Amino acid sequence: MINRRRFLQGLGGLIAATRLGRGNVWAAPRATIRKTIPASGESLPPIGMGSWQTFDVGDDADARAIRVEVLQAFFNHGGGMIDSSPMYDTSEEVIGHCLSRIDNKGAMFSATKVWTLGRQAGIRQMERSQRLWGVQRFDLMQIHNLLDWESHIDTLADWKDADRVRYIGVTTSHGRRHDELEDVMREQPLDFVQLTYNILDREAEQRLLPLAAEQDLAVIVNRPFRRGALFRKVRGHPLPDWAAEFDCTNWAQFFLKFIVSHPAVTCAIPATSRVDHMIENMGAGRGRLPDAATRQRMIEHVTNL
Repeated sequence: MINRRRFLQGLGGLIAATRLGRGNVWAAPRATIRKTIPASGESLPPIGMGSWQTFDVGDDADARAIRVEVLQAFFNHGGGMIDSSPMYDTSEEVIGHCLSRIDNKGAMFSATKVWTLGRQAGIRQMERSQRLWGVQRFDLMQIHNLLDWESHIDTLADWKDADRVRYIGVTTSHGRRHDELEDVMREQPLDFVQLTYNILDREAEQRLLPLAAEQDLAVIVNRPFRRGALFRKVRGHPLPDWAAEFDCTNWAQFFLKFIVSHPAVTCAIPATSRVDHMIENMGAGRGRLPDAATRQRMIEHVTNL
């Protein structure tokens, strides 16, 4: 499955947390967590920000002002990766608007996608995304849901060689197209893969996460809250007392810490349009993480609610 080197590498971003602590959790309470990108050794905060629906607010000035506050809170609390796509309607434009009004965005890891048919259309789309975001180059360019990946993969490799992007990857979601994704992961020169994984949707544990570890691919996790269904499942139920053993203070952190404690996972990208929810999410990037036994306890607890 996952060898010792990859296990330690996946957890190597835990600052001052290189030994097991008491209570079946990783040591160093409230330390800032970072996870490693295998292709380079660079590290990232494990909690990023998705933008599907939440940043698709068009020209609404009030809604844009709130998104500026959300993005500011993201960076204030140690955020790095922002993930978007041309598929998300006005989200990229709104992100660019917000970034132009943010002061402390130096830690940003910009990630978007190409989502169209044909090589030339893909190039035009990626160049448009650069203009919308206001960035000179993206840190990560991904092929969204494997759409026409055969046409785009060579372009992404060329752009990486020319330093027009730093990393390249592919995405899927909703647990779809895993067989095709597995083939692409094995055969193409990728740095990242993005997929769906959460405490109830764990199909990726069987083949994709071990394969990512094997292939030295960073893993981005989408749909970490199952589009809010996880919160509906736990509504009315208190957080278990033992969640404090891994520095967890709310259900959002419970779900996110489950994800990013998997040694093959690099970053989870919850989406929100609220500052208070952003701050809750970002708290999952600090403190101890659950070990394997605690993760199983978490699964059983949520499944039985």
